[in-house]
Amino acid sequence: MHSLVFFCAQKVIADHASTRKALDYIPREIYPVLFKAAFLDLRTLVLRDVVQRWPFSILNFSTILKRCKHCDRDVIREKPNKQCLQAVIMGVKDYLLNELRQNRGPTNRKHRLLRVVDLTGLQDDGDRQDTDTIGQWSRTVALAKACIEISRTSRRDEYNSSKRRKGKGGTRLEGACDSFLSVEIHANLFVTGNSYATIKDALQMGKTSPLCLKCRDLRAEELSAKKTVCILELLDTLVLRKIELRYNNLGLCGLSTVFPCLPTFVNLISLKLPYSNIDVRHMTSEMEESFQNMVSVFSQLPNVKELNLASSRLSGRIRELLSVLQKPLESLELAYCYLLPNDATYLANSHHAPFLRKLDLSGNNLSDVLLSPFCQFLQQASTSLVYLDIMECRVMDRQLSSFLPALRQCSQLQYFSCFCNPISSEGLKALLHTAVQLPALKIVVHPIPVDCYEEGLPWPPSTYDLIDYSIDQEKLSRVDAELNEIRLKAVRTDIVTTVELYNDFSLDILQLY
Repeated sequence: MHSLVFFCAQKVIADHASTRKALDYIPREIYPVLFKAAFLDLRTLVLRDVVQRWPFSILNFSTILKRCKHCDRDVIREKPNKQCLQAVIMGVKDYLLNELRQNRGPTNRKHRLLRVVDLTGLQDDGDRQDTDTIGQWSRTVALAKACIEISRTSRRDEYNSSKRRKGKGGTRLEGACDSFLSVEIHANLFVTGNSYATIKDALQMGKTSPLCLKCRDLRAEELSAKKTVCILELLDTLVLRKIELRYNNLGLCGLSTVFPCLPTFVNLISLKLPYSNIDVRHMTSEMEESFQNMVSVFSQLPNVKELNLASSRLSGRIRELLSVLQKPLESLELAYCYLLPNDATYLANSHHAPFLRKLDLSGNNLSDVLLSPFCQFLQQASTSLVYLDIMECRVMDRQLSSFLPALRQCSQLQYFSCFCNPISSEGLKALLHTAVQLPALKIVVHPIPVDCYEEGLPWPPSTYDLIDYSIDQEKLSRVDAELNEIRLKAVRTDIVTTVELYNDFSLDILQLY
């Protein structure tokens, strides 16, 4: 329930004109509650005024909007409202423009001096899109444009002020006032080919502008190697924690031009390179040199604990890449990597296995020689594994029964997906009998049982076969009822079982950051 303080804050912000007059008299300790109330109630004019008069050096969205004693709603987990975020940006611009135009030096500034606006806790893009919220890409562009506008305004005002001083015969040390005025916007940035020029300009101007954009997590899609390097070289090496280069089709040779930048980011803890067109199966001498460069760079990343190499054809080379990492990984995604037995054996016996909290092996064939090392891995990771995805791994009832005893030991497991595998209804019931024994399990994503398809389904069926053949809804309803009965008898109705790809599972539990 809302606290009395929060209810009072809602009353205060109900009328914008009254609130504006009262803000200078309200104790500074109340400002965070006012901010949250205005954000929740979409009082954008009030929100803008609150930000402009913010009495602290830091405005941190995660701290203010997370679930707290004043309000039972965890707003930070929701995609932000577009108008509210624009109001915050306008409030920061108002503050800076007011300070610039009043030409305040350090001796005549008020006690408040906003230094950092931290937006890094905001929810990034999900599947749900609507016109009232603002996604990560649009948010990045809006912030970049604000930085560019403030930079141009400050330069124009400085030029006009300089002309007036010259006309009066006055002199002024360059930057005597502006050096004391700087606000950093900390945010997670999403850069694409369409937004590259704007983001680049904002980052370049930020080095001398009163409003400076600082990137904590970088996501770049469909950028050339040259543009990727340009963006990386403009980022603060101490602030950046996460790099995700997706759909860039760079290949080993293209990535080799990007890799030298990575060791400069001393606090980098997450590196994601999915869909980068890496293929080690048919190597030229130039590609081998690039691969060895990749291994060398990995050895220079002392803090990385999350790695995503999905859709990279890394057959037989997993040991070389992962053995040089200085810290044990906590999250590893090797989906569709064409793993060989020696890759799986290394993973099961590596220094990473006892520490892995998330593992995605989707698209790798677990029906044959990879099955035994996979079972061994589950035993090694039994006390740490929280998230396991083996979608489309050709797992049938026989393979499922082989690893269920090991899966039963994974006491911390919260999410398990075996979507798009040819498993029967009997196999699913066996899986759920194991699932209800796992105390932390919340979600099981499973396939539609193969015996619920129309007759004539090829065996073993491929993913395309499962798409092409129709489903017997009556059989499926009976299976759903049986699965629900297992949950009811075990008093585990808290477990969600679904045949849909589940994208709402929060990975905050991994606590990687």
